Amino acid sequence: MRRAIIDELAKWKGSPHRKPLILMGARQVGKTWALKEFGRLSYGNVAYFSFDEQVELCQFFDTTKNVDRIVQNLSVVSGGPIVPEKTLIVFDEIQDCNPALNALKYFCENAPQYHVACAGSLLGTKIEGAFPVGKVDFLNMWPLTFQEFLVANGDENLADYIARIERIESVPDAFFNPLMEKLKIYFITGGMPEAVAAWAGERDISRVEIIQDAILAAYERDFSKHAAKKDRLKASHIWNSIPSQLSRENKKFLYGAAKGGARAREYEDALEWLVGAGLAYKTYRIEKPGLPLSAYDDLSAFKLYALDVGLLRAKSGLAPSAFAEGNRLFTEFRGALAENYVLQSLMPGLRLPPRYWSKLHPRREVDFIIQHENIVVPIEVKSGKQTESPGLKTYQENYAEDTPLRVRFSARNLTLDGNILNIPLPLADVAGALIGMALG
Repeated sequence: MRRAIIDELAKWKGSPHRKPLILMGARQVGKTWALKEFGRLSYGNVAYFSFDEQVELCQFFDTTKNVDRIVQNLSVVSGGPIVPEKTLIVFDEIQDCNPALNALKYFCENAPQYHVACAGSLLGTKIEGAFPVGKVDFLNMWPLTFQEFLVANGDENLADYIARIERIESVPDAFFNPLMEKLKIYFITGGMPEAVAAWAGERDISRVEIIQDAILAAYERDFSKHAAKKDRLKASHIWNSIPSQLSRENKKFLYGAAKGGARAREYEDALEWLVGAGLAYKTYRIEKPGLPLSAYDDLSAFKLYALDVGLLRAKSGLAPSAFAEGNRLFTEFRGALAENYVLQSLMPGLRLPPRYWSKLHPRREVDFIIQHENIVVPIEVKSGKQTESPGLKTYQENYAEDTPLRVRFSARNLTLDGNILNIPLPLADVAGALIGMALG
């Protein structure tokens, strides 16, 4: 697979300010593979250590803070020399060894010649103080984007077309139509690497579903193993409620919809654990579109999405046969799959998650609000070709002076009509670039 994270890792390696790296991301998005593949491509060798498989390794960090002694011990275990700048040291499942996390500080301060990259499940659930402040770099890894899916699927020509778009003009039918068809498949497989590999290699949807069910089951086991005891069942209730929460016309998250009688103060820790684990994306309602967006968050109102559109489809029980039924796959349960997909596509290019905007009288909502440089951009997601957008219209009426551009995702072609940029759903990965073009 061709993953964009490899390019980000190359930038990390070449930075004169490089520090030990922590690669963040949900379980099974491909972090271990990415570090090993990057090491194979960019270093003489990789010294790989897993604190899950080799629990005794933690003793090396417990007994000393001397980096040279640690590296000597690791060299013996790896069976070969660890050469400064020539060897990539990979610490996997580092959350299982707090002394190793702490030792990253000493690699940074006393031995910057060693290139150290770490990964682990559920690192995002650790408290901030668990990481040596200012002594590590962070990168986030996500499920495969639609472009990455196209490459894995053997459709490099379509992926290259998307990457080469330089102006806002209609996408030729020779690209537009197959892109829409491939997107239907992506809604089924999602971007989890094992599921994508199964589809690309075998074209067996039943095998994809087996893999997705196994991933979902693994996440459930994580709740019972890693979440605080008081939050384990609550995390499961929240996680299992995401499809039904998104199926409502008003997708605002309701604790009571996760469990009858549930209250925020009892469930919010469990919800934050899910977000920290990378399993869910949380988007707050904003009261008005000001800068910075976070200053206008309504902390009592938010929506919750799944990390991956394919897992959301599997969890919702929507059969893959919907793929053959026109645009049903896009429009099922009020277009929630399309919204989840757009959010999933936007996340890698944003410093902070999007927000959303709504008002009660009359009832209007804009699905996402993002900040593009110093401009607030409202975004609406339409799962079909119907592009009536009462939310965007009302938003414009309220904030016309501060809204040079409105964005609508839909099944229609790429257009700029006045200050409304219509982005076809398959181009969501390059939305940031298209918004930049539209703003001039």
